[in-house]
Order: sequence, then structure tokens, then C-alpha cells
Amino acid sequence: MLILPAIDLRQGHCVRLLQGREQDETVYDHDPAAVAERFATTGAQRLHLVDLDGAFRGQGANLASIQEIVRRIQIPVQVGGGLRTREDVRRMLDLGVASVIIGTMAVKHPQELETALQEQPGEQLILGIDSLNRKVAVEGWQEGTELDDTEFAKHWRERGVQRVVFTDIARDGMLTGPNLDALRDMGQRTGLKVTASGGVSSTEDLVQLRELEADGVDQVIIGKAIYEGRVNLAEVLSC
Repeated sequence: MLILPAIDLRQGHCVRLLQGREQDETVYDHDPAAVAERFATTGAQRLHLVDLDGAFRGQGANLASIQEIVRRIQIPVQVGGGLRTREDVRRMLDLGVASVIIGTMAVKHPQELETALQEQPGEQLILGIDSLNRKVAVEGWQEGTELDDTEFAKHWRERGVQRVVFTDIARDGMLTGPNLDALRDMGQRTGLKVTASGGVSSTEDLVQLRELEADGVDQVIIGKAIYEGRVNLAEVLSC
């Protein structure tokens, strides 16, 4: 299972939020590029970035930080947050990002995404599903929908999506363990490759996630557990 350390960017800083709430922010570092370098040096093979300013407001305040991270590390970088149009997607890919994660666009501007999938095949475009009680949420988790998360994922698989980053909002940043049942269900029912996101708190969580690889859950994103010392990145990468 591929482990992706995460950097959440807000106003140029490396932060984490509880369940995506703006007011529940912890700043972990003021130099995200240095954090990215440490992750890469430790042995990470891929980095997950979230532009929180973009996710909340539809436009990023972190382009310079993203560009600096891509410049300073040699491993692939994937970015989500605030990518609402094909122009946003192209701008990010032009920075040297390997993949972009699309969430709100898939709900509010589906034709834009369908066209983008034709322009950028493979895993350059990854579907991001942020789920609360198995319903899709958008606009930086601030707006709910009645869309069933697995049915929504199946819809986009039929249109060319190959991978989904699945985040259980209730567990994100809470260190309560991933939602194994929902992840298994997502993989089994959609046939998509699944990247687990939200809730990882220990190496035992990773052991349990690895049992879902046969169901298509082949990657996991870890953020807060690394920053707070609950997961030793070097150790889990060497397993």
C-alpha cells in the first residue's frame, strides 16, 4: 500500500483542521516546502497537497507554495482544493503537478470535468469524494448534497475516472481510525482504485487498511498522525 504524507496549505502555512472546520486550525510549520523535502528524504514516493484557501473560496492563495514544493522535490505531487474549471486544472498541471483532485467541479460543473477527462486521461484527474454519512459534500465540506457517495463514484468511473480519494469527513483530523466499512464498500461497488483519507491514527490502522487492498484500497493519505508523532513515517514506509 502506497503511503502519501499530506500537507494542507493555508495562507502559505502547513496546517491541519478538525473535520475541515476553518476555526479549528493548528499551524504545524511555516515552511511547507521544507516539510515536503523532509517527507521526500524520509522515503515518501508521492505527496498529497490540499489548497485549503482554494477549497473554501474557489481560488487558491497558495500557488507560490505549491510551485516551490514541486520545484524542490523529485517525487510526484497531487493537489486538490479549489479546482473548479478546466483552466484551473491546466494551470496546476502546468506547474508540474502530477495529478489534480476534483471534487466540487464533479458536482456543480460535470460537463467541465467530462471534457477535462478527455483532455487529461489516466490518473492525472482523480475524483475527490468528501463524504458525511455517505453523502457527498462540496465547497470545502461547507455544503452538503443528497448524492450517494458510491453511486456518484460509479457515475464518474463510467466517464473515465480511474481513482478516487475517499475522505470520511467525520473522521478527518480526529485520529479515530479510518472508516473501513465505507472504504471497502467504495472499492467493491465501484471498481475504482481507492485512496483512503481521514482518521489514520496509528500503525495498527495501516495494518487494517492493508487488508482492504484486495478491495481496491491501495493508497492511504496520512497527515495529523505524522505531525503529532503517532505514526513514524520512516518506519511505516520501510514496512
